[in-house]
Order: sequence, then C-alpha cells, then structure tokens
Amino acid sequence: MATIQDVAKAAGVSAMTVSNVINDHPNVRPATRERVLTAMARLDYRVNVAARNLRKGRTGTIGLAVPEVNRPYYGRLAEAIIAAAGRHGLRVSIEQTGARRENELAALSQSRNRLYDGLILSTVGMGPADVEALEVEHPVVILGERIFGGPVDHVAMPNVEASAAATRHLIERGCRRVAAVCGEPRHEVDVSSLRHTGYRQALAAAGLPEDPELVRSVPALTMEAGARQARAMVAGGLDFDGVFCVTDTVAMGVLRGLADAGVRVPEQVKVIGFDNVDESAFLVPSLSTVDPDHDLMAERAVALLVARLGSAGPPAEKEEFVGPFSLVIRESTGD
Repeated sequence: MATIQDVAKAAGVSAMTVSNVINDHPNVRPATRERVLTAMARLDYRVNVAARNLRKGRTGTIGLAVPEVNRPYYGRLAEAIIAAAGRHGLRVSIEQTGARRENELAALSQSRNRLYDGLILSTVGMGPADVEALEVEHPVVILGERIFGGPVDHVAMPNVEASAAATRHLIERGCRRVAAVCGEPRHEVDVSSLRHTGYRQALAAAGLPEDPELVRSVPALTMEAGARQARAMVAGGLDFDGVFCVTDTVAMGVLRGLADAGVRVPEQVKVIGFDNVDESAFLVPSLSTVDPDHDLMAERAVALLVARLGSAGPPAEKEEFVGPFSLVIRESTGD
C-alpha cells in the first residue's frame, strides 16, 4: 500500500504538501495540486480516514437512538438518516432504547464513550423534566415531540395539524362517527396525545360532537393491539364509520381486526393512518395515511448535527424545525 511519502516522492513535493492537498488546504498552487492528485491516482493511494478523523478528534460516526428497530416507521427513519449522513461522509451507529426513559438518558450520557461525534435521539420516554440531561458536551438533535426549553436542536412532525387533516379527510368522505385509536394517556405530552388533539380539533371544526366512547386506547402502538381493539369495538356494538389511527402500524392491525369481524373497508368503515411507511401501499385495501416527509426530516436532522460539529464560533441559537406533510389517499378511505 502506497504511503504519503511515496506520493510525495512521485510528485516531487514534500509530505506536508501532500497532506495539504488531502485536506484541501487553500494555499496550494493548482499545478502542484494536480501533480499530487495524479501521483495519488497512479499509486492508488487511499486516505486513512480513521487516522485523519482521530487527529481531528472525530470518528466520522454519529449515533441514532430509536425506541424499536423492528417497527416499520423506525426502519424507514433509520434508512433516511443513513442516506442523509452518507451524503455528509458520516456513518451511523444505531441503538435501541425500548422507549424507556432510562435508556434514552443513557444514550445521551454515553454517546461520547461510544465514540459518536454526535447523537440523533428519537424520544418517547423523556419529557420536559429531563431538560438538564440534554446538557452534554457533544451535539444532539432530538426527534419527536417537543421537549420545551431544551438546549438542543429539535426536528418534529406537524402532529396536530396533520392529524386534523387526516380526520377531516374522513369527515369529507362522509364519516360522522369517527373513532380514534391512540396510545394510553400519559401525564406528559407525547405523539399520541398531540395526534389526539388534532383529531378533536377536526371534529370541532366540522361541528361534530366528541363521544368519549369513540376514543380507544391501546397499551402499545402495535399491529396486534390495533387488531384486538378493532375486534373489541365491533363486538361491543360501537357505532362508528371511520377510524383515525395514530400510526400506520396501529392502522394495519385495525384493518386486520375489522376484516376478522366481517367489516368491509372502506364500504362500511373508512380507515386512515399516520407515517406512510412503505408497507401501507401494499395492504388490501391499501392504507390512506399522512406522509410526514421522512427524507426531509432526516436530512434536516443530520444537517443540524453537521452544522454543530463544524461550528468553531459561539453556539448558535437552537433550532426548532417542524416538517411539512401531505395526505396520501388510497383504498382504505375510498380512493
């Protein structure tokens, strides 16, 4: 394997000049730079990225901590972040927190020990009371519901607005008894409560009364829980003609449960989800859903992290970014 000294000898320059070319130093004459690059290509010289990163105090790796790696949404999110990081020359190490507060806090505190340059953390268990835990030495970007007053950049979905639009779509398709399948109520704001708020806003805007019987909680946002809840709604004689599900994963289960109970979708009940995971387009019927633009959110999260990594001046004001959304209308609402 060629060394930097071999390149220097072949190009007729010093090893320092070769190093300056490799690191794109501005004070290298174009002719000299071209000569060095030609020698590098001829000798098949490969830059030792690991050594260069260590000299800079960097590893070239960022961490991504998500609640569960086996959920369609988080798989889609990880794919988008890996692609975005790759465009910045970064690798991604993924860890699972199990949606547990203590594991999310551990991901924050131990990221430097795991040799991450920075961390993108999708929070579920943490809340406003954990703001001080975000005061770490390495850059952090939070994904998920807002941690108010947090000292880190935050990238969020338009949970309330998008959920209201999804519920409004059901109403515009003729639904008057719209059920919502949400996570169990918590004392702190979370994704489920924000999306429930959007659902309620849409009902109010349409002049439809809120019926507590139509709001159903599941212990976990899983397909199994969604299917079980849908079967229970039908078996209990609940009168409903539409269902807003806080995630596509739950909606997949609801579709299965309704089919098990002999309820036709969308003829008898219309169903819409949230996340636009890849699988939603291949269900029978295909699932209408909210598309929160995963790629844009991932790109923004990585760009914020990269900006912090490259900042040499005083810290800039932390950014709160809320992405756009669109409705993807498919067969489950009568496309």
